[in-house]
Amino acid sequence: MTQDVIALTPQMPDTKALLAGLLAGGPDLLVDQAGDGSVAQLCTAAGQALVSLEAPRYVQVPGEVTRLLGPDVCAESPVWWTEARATSSVEGAARLAGSVAGRLVAVHGGGVWPREAGHTDVVTDLVDAVADTVPLGVDLLTDKAAVVIQGRPVIAATTWLTDVVRNAARTGRELQLVTPPSTRLTFPTRTLLDGLPSRWVVSDPECGYYDGLSGAVLRWHNGRFTHASDDRPRIADAFRHRPGTEGERQLLLSIRTVHPADEHLVLGGALEQAWRTLTGAPPAGWATSEPVGVPWSPRQLTDLARARAQQSLPTWIVAVGTPGHPAIATVRTTRTHLGVEEHITLAVGHRADQHAPVDTMPELAESLAARHNLATMIGQLRTARADLTTPAHHEPPPVPFSFTLGPDAVADRDGDDTAFAPARLGPATRPALHYTLGDGTDPAAWERLRQINDSQRSEASGCLARPSAFRTPSPGVRGPARQPRP
Repeated sequence: MTQDVIALTPQMPDTKALLAGLLAGGPDLLVDQAGDGSVAQLCTAAGQALVSLEAPRYVQVPGEVTRLLGPDVCAESPVWWTEARATSSVEGAARLAGSVAGRLVAVHGGGVWPREAGHTDVVTDLVDAVADTVPLGVDLLTDKAAVVIQGRPVIAATTWLTDVVRNAARTGRELQLVTPPSTRLTFPTRTLLDGLPSRWVVSDPECGYYDGLSGAVLRWHNGRFTHASDDRPRIADAFRHRPGTEGERQLLLSIRTVHPADEHLVLGGALEQAWRTLTGAPPAGWATSEPVGVPWSPRQLTDLARARAQQSLPTWIVAVGTPGHPAIATVRTTRTHLGVEEHITLAVGHRADQHAPVDTMPELAESLAARHNLATMIGQLRTARADLTTPAHHEPPPVPFSFTLGPDAVADRDGDDTAFAPARLGPATRPALHYTLGDGTDPAAWERLRQINDSQRSEASGCLARPSAFRTPSPGVRGPARQPRP
């Protein structure tokens, strides 16, 4: 299992502190650079990578450290987050990662996560370590799969994970993430895996291996984890158990906007408007991976997307809300023949005693159509964790409650809407159409949505979500990674 150790310091680790950390293995280990130069690796003279040390990240957004590492962490935002990752192929490399992180904290204060991993001892018995050559961060590499074994309580869409995702896709392998049953996925990680050849493999001591998203019992066969039966997959008993989230819900919005590509365009307006409508405040921060460290800035987001568009690359970002009202979103921005498209997936968590503002959708739809070039929007509701993480057990699928076609999609449609009685929003000469499908509890709403979709014959209406809470355009090979990757 790959060992991750994080140094959380109130000051940015300076050059001397980083050098002290990198000398945790003694003078005989070599320091090399990896990726785009933002990762330092401790290697043996033979080239065996033992530990990678990522560039420090300044996390300014309140609640981010607790969201990803748990409430017992001894540091909170703003804080410098420096992650050391030990290879699983060399016994003892985890002790080296713990010493690297411990030395940074010894110089600058703060804490180490996990707490018991930090120390400042020199680890000198790894100089001659030899192991099978696999990319750092991958525990097993076969012709068919890149297997990553993780024990973190929450798996976030960090730079290292998105690098592994991108490299697995580039080499035609399936990413297989192996965790214990207690592990949960963040919303961005869940959306990332949903659009790729991937599998979340849960290792349960009582029932063996099963798929953390479908519950299907798995086995290791021919270089990857696959269904234990060629017939209808068996569902693991552990997956059926649903502890402790009764009454909690998630409101999900899938929004697509299409903007004219001009120099005055500022992105992020649709996301901010939806966020304010559903939570009463704008997003707290954004980044190209987790943890989210930068305060929300549509202008900075636009500058990044414009720079990447000049390289014919999409942009993928994560946005988060305040700790008091859980909300998180992923946004993929691309330049197409239609203009500049934003594909937004926004999730807002609600406790059992909170009201999900389903009735605000017509107002939000009209605002997005009038000010933010709305193409389509679908609203869904599901019974699931209010903290917006995905556990390794069954959660009911979402149910749609509304669908909106923007003015351009309405103008291009060929279908007849008389059977569905949509509300016409905005000016009569250029309206948007808003369809109320139900209250988010009736599964028959999927059939009504299918009928509306079938009645439309325009390019803009062809992006309706399938019955999944996490339908979002996949970052794919160009998924989120180190700045300024999408």
